Amino acid sequence: MAELVVLCPGQGAQKAGMGKGWFDASGASKEIFERADALLGDSLGLPLSTICFKDPNEEINRTNISQPAIYTCSIAAWHGLRAEGLEGNLKATAGLSLGEYSSLHLAGVFSFEDGLSLVAKRGELMQNAAESTPSTMVAVMGDDDAILKLCDDARGDDILVPANFNAPSQIVLSGSVDACKRAAEQAGDAGLRATPLSVAGAFHSPFMQSAADAMAEALESVTFNNPEIDVWSNVTGELHTPETIKERLVEQITGSVRWSQSCKTMASEYDGCDWHELAPSGVLRGLMRRIERTIKVNPHDEPSQDN
Repeated sequence: MAELVVLCPGQGAQKAGMGKGWFDASGASKEIFERADALLGDSLGLPLSTICFKDPNEEINRTNISQPAIYTCSIAAWHGLRAEGLEGNLKATAGLSLGEYSSLHLAGVFSFEDGLSLVAKRGELMQNAAESTPSTMVAVMGDDDAILKLCDDARGDDILVPANFNAPSQIVLSGSVDACKRAAEQAGDAGLRATPLSVAGAFHSPFMQSAADAMAEALESVTFNNPEIDVWSNVTGELHTPETIKERLVEQITGSVRWSQSCKTMASEYDGCDWHELAPSGVLRGLMRRIERTIKVNPHDEPSQDN
């Protein structure tokens, strides 16, 4: 029987209509959305499933909404895939930032409901931190060393840090509005291409410290089991150890996401496994093409999608 590696998307993958195909086609997926609606109630203003499928108030991109929405959509897709007949032993999993919670649930570290409660709290805390002080992010393409030098040069007296090592030659910088603006302006002279991002704030930077502090308390309220499979840490780019999972999840909020490093190592470690990306999918498949082209990631944005 095949061994499976599952990648779980993070914030930025959200879109109106996500998960609707799984909800309609799979009773197992529908049950996950129903459990999410029951747990969250009207805390988001509308049922989570309504926001995912229709987004009538155009709020899907708000951090406090997108995070529980993506987590729920990913887990619903996984249950739908299994019910649809996806065979194989789950060998390893990794999730981009927020997606790490999806991965930890798949590994049996906590229940779906506990994970959803944590993710909803995380999204709320990060949204509040973003609103408290203006900050932003900018994606930069080009030579990695040149991008890191640009980060140092553009920082000045402000905050500017590498937030996401997404793929070779693609790093997202995070910090104050002025520092990100300087980075974007100076990128061309350094032979780089910069794209300011439309985000609530400077995620994975010191601007999120208040969220990290409060999240540490929230994590202590939940009992974690030891992972049943390999789970890769964003902060270290290496395997989680049972003793430090909560600590790494706190550090993740202000620290860098080492996605490229994780995937490069995983590609070597799990060569020959079947790779899958849960809904809402496509982003991680694209990054893997830049990290290690020999790995084919199967996206599952919709039921029976395998291309």
